[in-house]
Order: sequence, then structure tokens, then C-alpha cells
Amino acid sequence: MAESGAGGVGQPKARAVWSWTYFWTVWFFVMLFLVYALRVPFRIGDSVSAVSMFLNTLTPKFYVALTGTSSLISGLILIFEWWYFRKYGTSFIEQVSVSHLRPLLGGVDNNSPANSNSTNGDADSSRQSVSECKVWRNPLNLFRGAEYNRYTWVTGREPLTYYDMNLSAQDHQTFFTCDSDHLRPADAIMQKAWRERNPQARISAAHDALDLEDCATAYILLAEEEATTIVEAEKLFRQALKAGEGCYRRSQQVQHHGAQHEAQHRRDTNVLVYIKRRLAMCSRKLGRTREAAKMMRDLMKEFPLLSMFNIHENLLESLLELQAYADVQAVLAKYDDISLPKSATICYTAALLKARAVSDKFSPEAASRRGLSPAEMNAVEAIHRAVEFNPHVPKYLLEMKSLILPPEHILKRGDSEAIAYAFFHLQHWKRVEGALNLLHCTWEGTFRMIPYPLEKGHLFYPYPICTETADRELLPAVFHEVSVYPKKELPFFILFTAGLCSFTAMLALLTHQFPELMGVFAKAFLSTLFAPLNFIMEKVENILPSSLWHQLTRI
Repeated sequence: MAESGAGGVGQPKARAVWSWTYFWTVWFFVMLFLVYALRVPFRIGDSVSAVSMFLNTLTPKFYVALTGTSSLISGLILIFEWWYFRKYGTSFIEQVSVSHLRPLLGGVDNNSPANSNSTNGDADSSRQSVSECKVWRNPLNLFRGAEYNRYTWVTGREPLTYYDMNLSAQDHQTFFTCDSDHLRPADAIMQKAWRERNPQARISAAHDALDLEDCATAYILLAEEEATTIVEAEKLFRQALKAGEGCYRRSQQVQHHGAQHEAQHRRDTNVLVYIKRRLAMCSRKLGRTREAAKMMRDLMKEFPLLSMFNIHENLLESLLELQAYADVQAVLAKYDDISLPKSATICYTAALLKARAVSDKFSPEAASRRGLSPAEMNAVEAIHRAVEFNPHVPKYLLEMKSLILPPEHILKRGDSEAIAYAFFHLQHWKRVEGALNLLHCTWEGTFRMIPYPLEKGHLFYPYPICTETADRELLPAVFHEVSVYPKKELPFFILFTAGLCSFTAMLALLTHQFPELMGVFAKAFLSTLFAPLNFIMEKVENILPSSLWHQLTRI
């Protein structure tokens, strides 16, 4: 699909094309007037004759050198334009024309009062784009020691980027620290540990904190980073749960005694919720799925306001593993609400449930003959809704693109969220007979409903233009090619320079091989090129009196 700009991304390129057209048109007529007006004082007629004699004396070697040099220069421009496009996603020449030439040629400045109304009118969509470009904690993120590090030991590749790990460090400092940590020595040590970049230094600091007292956050760090198996991680989280519940009960009793106690209670609440959620994930990974689902339900009832952890997405995955589709529908009825933020898990799980009702008997040939039934139409609409929200997911579910380990953070509607969803939910789609076949037959129809996804959406806001940049920071570029939507077309100037380079190189080769024939062709081409100009000049001389042109040339 061709790329379109949202609220001014595509429009500047169109304005740039019009600016170039306007510039060259004015330049052509100005030069035409100057040539005609100055033909007498500068003896342009004699000069043209001299130029004709000069061209007649040129040898084929000159044309070979000329075309070869032109091919070399256009080739260098092509290489630079391609490098700039691959790095920044835009054409250098187009960017310069929009930023510098358009204001000089009468373009409207973006900061002018004329654009203030349109800017204010697009404020809501801009705010939505900013919120959709927010990076979220992956609800199903893997264990760094037991899973990510094992992958590194086996393959020698780093599955996490520095940007992703830095975001995790910021999350840990936000959830697991507070201003009163200096009152407890173990918490003071852990406050410094969460800021350490070296994993071994963090693990060593956690052991130092445990030497002083039972510290819940120290157990968390060891379970996340030092434990090499899920069983070891679960044991450490159970120890963390025992210490965390004690701290939570003590801080709960004094939470209203001041702002400091309230902050400490908030921190202890975050720690307790995190531990219980990770314990439920350990149970899920160890095959105790019913126990995991019960723990998640209890956690959501005990702390209904802590939606930042998105525990319902963990619950949905566990219920799908249990094939408890009625319970999945009940959870979706609560969270698939227009007022709540969406996710790939919500949209694609809703599509899976509707596809499950018709996928086992679905046939594209039969559907094309008799049309879609109401149930099939509902399933197709649900698939289109999910694909509009995140168009990257189908290629991973249909195994058209290879999966990698999901990052610790995701960008909603981006490639990182698609990887995280498909990594855990591909098995559930395969379990439903015919679901992937229905997805394969219908998902591309979404793009016919939204031909310009960056300008206008169908069921959701326009697709945010920031996803590619954020996903490149979150996903390892060494062994994964980031999925880009909508697919970008090559800029005009890259195609133009590629054609110019090929054309001049072909001329150089032909001139070298057939010098006499190409010389005749060059002379015929130049005479044909200047024929319209000579015709126009003769007509102007016949229409306008010579005395008027004589007075203008004197001026």
C-alpha cells in the first residue's frame, strides 16, 4: 500500500511537487524573455552559430566522457538518496524542498496564523497519536534469567535492546522504591541496585540486602535475573511473597499517618501485586494453568484499580489454554469496552471467538457462490477490526514472518505488540480448526476499507506514524527486520536518479560502441530540442514591433 501522511505528512510532499513545478515554469519563461530581449546586445544569434560550429567539431570521445560523467554523478546522488531514505525514511531532496524552498517560493509557514485553526482542530487526533505511541510494559514478559539469558547462552544473541532494558530499570525504580527507603537499610541498598547497569552488580547488591533482612524486592531481583529455571524463580517469588505480605500489612495500618507512609504503602502494594502476578505466571509456565487462572482472578478482585499491570491479558491467555471460551467471552465483555484502551490481545481474541463459531465449515469457494452468512460476516468484521488495530499480527499468525522472543516493553499497534501477541497466542489459533484459514482468506480485505490509514481510520483512530521508530528501539535489529505499515513507496527522486543513472550509463555505452551513429543522433536531438524555441522567437518577432523591443533592450 502506498504511504499517506496524517495531518500534514503527505501534504508537504504534494506542496513540494507543486513548488518545483511552479519554480521551473517561472524560470523557463523568465529565461525565454531574457534570451529574446538580450539577443541584440549580446549577439545571441552569433553565439548560437558559434555553438553550432563547436558542436559540429566535437568528437565521439567527448560524448562518451559527458555521458559517463553524468552517469557517475547521478549514481552518487542515487546512493546518497538511498542511504538517507533507509536511515531516516524520507528523501533528502524532498525534505530540503519542503523545509527550505517552499517558504522561498511563497509557501505558507506552519507557524503562521493561517494554520492555527487547523492545528487546533487536529488537537484531539494529535493527543490520541501521542497516547497510542506510549510504550507499555509487556503483560506477558519473560523471565530475564530463566528465559532471555538461556536464549543468549544457546544462540549467542542478545534478545533485548539497551532501550528496552533501560525502560525496565525505570519501571523497577518507579514500582519498587519510594522516598522512605533510607529508613530501612535493605531498601536503601535495593534503591541503588535498581539503578545499576551491570547485572552482576545488581545480583550482588540483592544478596547484600538479604544479609541484613528479608527484603521482598531483593528476592524479586534474584528471581528475575539470577534464577536459571522457572522452578527456581517460583521458589524465590514465594519467599518474596512472605516478606512482601508482612511489609504490606504493616504499611497498611499506618498509611493515613502522612504522605510518607502513604507513599510507602503504595510501594508495598505494587510489590505485592507484582509478586502475585509473577507467581501466577510461574504456575502457567509449569503447566498448572487452572491454578494460575484462579490466582489471576483473585488478584484482580483484590486490587481492581491496578489496571496498569493488565492482568486481564494474562487471564485471557490462561483461559484460552484451558479452552474455557465462555469465561474468555465474559472477560472480553468487561474489558472490550469503547471507553477502555484496546490491545492486540483484546481485539484478536474477540476475533478468534467469532471465527471459532464458523471456521470449521468455512470455505472461500462456497462463500463466493452463496455469499457470507450473518455469523461469517460477524467473524470477518471482527478480523477486519483486529487487523485495523494492529496490521502486523496476521503475518506472524500465518507464519509468513519468523517470530523472535518478545521484548519486555511493547508499543500498541506496533510490530513489538504483534510479536508479543503471536508468541503466546499462535497455539490458540492453531487449536481452533479453520481459524487460520479464515484469517488467511479475509485479513487483507481490511486495507480496502482504509486506503489512507495515516489520515483516517475506520473503527479506530488513524494509524500512528511513530510506531516504526519506537519498534526499531525495542526490537533487536541484528536478526529481526521491523515490520512497517503502511508499506513505504520509494520517493520520486530515488526513482528519478535511478532512471537518470541508467539512461546516461546506457548512452555512454552506446556512444563508445557506435560513435558515429550516436554523434548523428546527438546533433539531431539538439536541433529538435531547440526547434520550438526558434519557432517561438520568430512568432514573437512577427507579432511585436521591433521598435518596442529596441526600447526594452535599451532600458
